[in-house]
Amino acid sequence: MKLSINAAAMAALAGALLACSPQPDTGTDTIEAAEAERFTVMVGGTQIGALDIALSGDGYAIDYEYRNNGRGPTLTESIALDAEGLPLSWTIDGNTTFGNPVEERYALVDSEARWTDTTGSGEALPDGPAFYVPQNASPYWLAIAARALMNAQDNALPALPGGTLRLDEIDTLDVSNGSEARSITAYALSGTSLDPTYFLMSDRAFFGVISPRFSVLEAGFEAEDERLRALAAEYGAQRYEDIQSRFAHDYGAPVRIRNVRVFDPASQALGEPVSVVIEGDTISAIDPLDVPTGAGEVEIDGAGGSLIPGLFEMHGHMGEDDAILNIAAGVTSVRDMGNNNDVLSALIDRIESGEIAGPRVFRSGFIEGRSPFNSNNGILVESEDEAVAAVETYAASGEFFQIKIYNSMNPDWVPAMIAAAREHGLRVTGHVPAFSNADAMVAAGYDEMTHINQVMLGWVLDEGEDTRTLLRLTALKRLPGLDLQGEAVQSTLDAMVENGVAIDPTLAIHEALLLSRNGQLSPGSVDYVDHMPVSVQRSARSAWADISTPEDDAAYRGAFDQILATLRQMHERGIFMVPGTDLGGSFAYHRELELYQEIGMTPAEILAWASHGMAEYLGVGDTLGSIEPGKRADFFLVPGDPTADLRDIKTIAMVAADGTIYFPTEIYPEFGIRPFVDLPAVRTPR
Repeated sequence: MKLSINAAAMAALAGALLACSPQPDTGTDTIEAAEAERFTVMVGGTQIGALDIALSGDGYAIDYEYRNNGRGPTLTESIALDAEGLPLSWTIDGNTTFGNPVEERYALVDSEARWTDTTGSGEALPDGPAFYVPQNASPYWLAIAARALMNAQDNALPALPGGTLRLDEIDTLDVSNGSEARSITAYALSGTSLDPTYFLMSDRAFFGVISPRFSVLEAGFEAEDERLRALAAEYGAQRYEDIQSRFAHDYGAPVRIRNVRVFDPASQALGEPVSVVIEGDTISAIDPLDVPTGAGEVEIDGAGGSLIPGLFEMHGHMGEDDAILNIAAGVTSVRDMGNNNDVLSALIDRIESGEIAGPRVFRSGFIEGRSPFNSNNGILVESEDEAVAAVETYAASGEFFQIKIYNSMNPDWVPAMIAAAREHGLRVTGHVPAFSNADAMVAAGYDEMTHINQVMLGWVLDEGEDTRTLLRLTALKRLPGLDLQGEAVQSTLDAMVENGVAIDPTLAIHEALLLSRNGQLSPGSVDYVDHMPVSVQRSARSAWADISTPEDDAAYRGAFDQILATLRQMHERGIFMVPGTDLGGSFAYHRELELYQEIGMTPAEILAWASHGMAEYLGVGDTLGSIEPGKRADFFLVPGDPTADLRDIKTIAMVAADGTIYFPTEIYPEFGIRPFVDLPAVRTPR
């Protein structure tokens, strides 16, 4: 259910109509007539769509569409450029991945820039050249921006609605389609989003965009996909290695965090002020405040703040940006719920070697049935024998503690898969395969259900309806009419209780899907959005789904109320829950935890559950999950008291991850995030 594959290149959601005035004839000096007309969209080497480019007057006409996991955007663009390659007008129509209609408009009229996107309308009088960054566009916007930036001083331009676009050349390389060799240049575009976007140009002509999992490449060069995605991973790794080298503090001496109140998950309370001492990756002592700092110790002033055990994000799909931003958010462990296996292995190797910052990762073996709607993670199978073999492959590697079954799996194969998992000591979790329901998966032997919608859909779908499509999200509109005390609901909950089946609700992503609205700030981002770069701020004011009528609005809001009411029943009945976001963690994980207050959990209960509770659930409670001598040094410092106000976990002053010290205030500016707190005072040995 993860939102995006490559956030900067794919953009997010789009807006309402702004009529564009007729544009002057500027000639075609900036138009790349030799550029390819078709580009192939791929995930993990599988072709899933296309990008088509055509010259049109003073600019371009663009069609862009892909489908992965039964969903994807459909966009049509029309762009006019001036002689410097800057947009004069830009229209984008279509729909986003989750169905929100796109009607984005930009126009430059008499030196005044005007635009409309999903956040509403805006205007500006730029002092000089400026580049409008579309909220929702095809990857080709990167090529248009690149050529404009090549013409600009220092390869930088003010961006509209905000920020500064910067183009950096990072590599040159050769590619081939078997009959033609080409020299291309890799660039990074940054300045309006959390991360740079890596893309490729052949001189001034677009060649493609690359990320570790996703690529868009000139048609005919698809065979270069794997190599180029690996390069994207290397480019990202170099960036994160640089951040690690500057901001990971390994003092080579014991570290004393003085004057902190330690949160104890057992009592669910903060203790009296103490000092916590780290040696290497381990907590060596918790001392009274009257114990002086040793001559060879580093001292960090906790200033009376709260020291909280590291948190567990239980529904991640890890990437490099997720890795370090989770550390900065106090998330020191992540359960990965499905990924490109090779990409994730390489990322884990970099984290464990200390090259880059990141949480420890608990891996799930993703298994999906092949269909026109399949996801392209993990292992794809076409028979029961292949499905069982996939389980055995994951078991043989020794790197996976559970398997995850996905939407296109034939439900008839699930019992054999579960039997194989049991034989090898693997847990089983997953979606409900299409044309089945949660009751059948509980009976088959699932240990855990993934996503609360996957459970609830079985109560409102008609026989034969296909959840491999967006129906698994849009059918939630039916929930307001559901009787939560009825036999269908109660029998499912009874079965989950009887069989000890847990639930991974991913509550924050359901809030985003059901409660986000165009032009309104999403409730999950209220506390932090003003600290974020402009692209994140725009997305936080955009709907996900097509909510075009008052009836839709009421149905989606009512659906979220029903989800909360169902989870409240589950909590009261003792069905075990695990907190995870499917949104990358970090700030979204903080929101995930906050939402559980709506089902009757207290802040202290939530902190204990998200730390020691998850360590116990994953079988690592003897080394993680609490702040005690002999345990791993995984914890974070906040100035306030999150047992009184859980929102305080957003204001983190320091994180210890396996004994390495990080200060989020140093890290956040690297991502265009304005820090939340001042740096704590640090005294090193003389």
